[in-house]
Amino acid sequence: MLRILRLRIVRWLLLLALCELLLLAGSLNVAMYLRFFLYPDDLAEFTRHLPQRSAVFAIVIFLGMLALGEYRTHLRTNWLGIVARQAVAFVLGGIGLVVVYYAIPQAYVGRGVLSMALVLGFLTVAIFRIAFMRLVEIEALKRRVLILGAGDRAAQIHNRMRRRSDRRGFTVVGYLRCPNDPVVVPEQLVLTSDMPLHLIAARYQVDEIVVGVDDRRGRLPMDALLECRQAGVTITDLTTFFERESGRLQLSMLDPSWLVFSRGFNATPIHLLGKRCFDLLAAGTMLVLFWPLMLAVALAIRLESGRGQPVLYLQERVGEHGKTFWLYKFRSMRTDAECDGVARWACQSDNRVTRVGRICRKLRFDELPQLWNVLKGEMSIVGPRPERPQFVADLATKIRYYSLRHCLKPGLAGWAQLSYPYGASEEDAAEKLKYDLFYVKNHNLLLDMVILIETVEVILFGRGAR
Repeated sequence: MLRILRLRIVRWLLLLALCELLLLAGSLNVAMYLRFFLYPDDLAEFTRHLPQRSAVFAIVIFLGMLALGEYRTHLRTNWLGIVARQAVAFVLGGIGLVVVYYAIPQAYVGRGVLSMALVLGFLTVAIFRIAFMRLVEIEALKRRVLILGAGDRAAQIHNRMRRRSDRRGFTVVGYLRCPNDPVVVPEQLVLTSDMPLHLIAARYQVDEIVVGVDDRRGRLPMDALLECRQAGVTITDLTTFFERESGRLQLSMLDPSWLVFSRGFNATPIHLLGKRCFDLLAAGTMLVLFWPLMLAVALAIRLESGRGQPVLYLQERVGEHGKTFWLYKFRSMRTDAECDGVARWACQSDNRVTRVGRICRKLRFDELPQLWNVLKGEMSIVGPRPERPQFVADLATKIRYYSLRHCLKPGLAGWAQLSYPYGASEEDAAEKLKYDLFYVKNHNLLLDMVILIETVEVILFGRGAR
């Protein structure tokens, strides 16, 4: 029974989201009874469409929480941070509900019911989330993982996944050294036993074996691994394990054969058509919603810079398959920012940035003209951020697999932008490439929508802006 619970807890985020949706829907039901229990006629009238109204309320608030990154696997925060994020999410959700009620008057629930539902929902979800996160951290409910190998590759789990949030959902029972393998991990973490592998797995109640030996050639106990597989133990390659648990590809572990034979890199015509339709729909909707804001930004730039100064800034970037295109942005720097023709990374508190430009960069308003690039088919709404040809030429010679990020159209928003702060060096580019390659390999419509929604958090908190 305990093993079943551990296997189910792998999907703890899905369970958390489902429970909180039900709590939010229940909050509206309770608020309605509290508001109308003294008025039977009004209560009967209100309950006629209560399931639909509850669903609208729960989904809109849920989207607000999703936008604030509340369902990110590696959200590192304490209980106070959880409550603060949730408060902002409920404010966003409340604003969203006002818009929905304006567009669909039949869904309106009244100010009294809405206020009580928001308060009840906030309290119940906050209490449930704190209790749930503590439950997830219980060691007995985590997947028990055995690492096969104790050398340099296996040690990356110990070195790069030290934080509790990095190991949320699994616990390492130990490292099992293979013959002739070096021992790099701490000695106290190495398991010593002469028993067969399947008996070791049974003794330590192992749910998953991660293969992390330094040299596989002729050293993998394939028969023993097959016996464990038949006993219900999951067998996972170390690179795949890192990809799944961290949301990025570890460049030091990658080899061409893994990239060729692993799942992902879905570029079928139907998939690409669906992505293009999503791009057109999202870009068109955003243009309709944000054209007044874009007009205001253009006027502010004109007022600050004066006549004769450009409002838009065109810059050459590298797109799909290495083809270059002209990217549109609102001008946020002085016109002489690169008068010597040398491309430079933007730095913190860059003195080339104008006053209006500093605000635009903080709130990402300068990126809005790129919606035109999306409509033209040069960019997608979601994808790796396009870089300048000078930087790409240099980085491609220094960072392995850098050119793989160009097998998709670049994007207005991206997985790397959510997962890593602004990059302004070769080291940052290498780190962001890990997330870009994860997206390139695993992109789908659902991931695109999640990234687009969570980008709201980046804009609200100005994360990574320069």
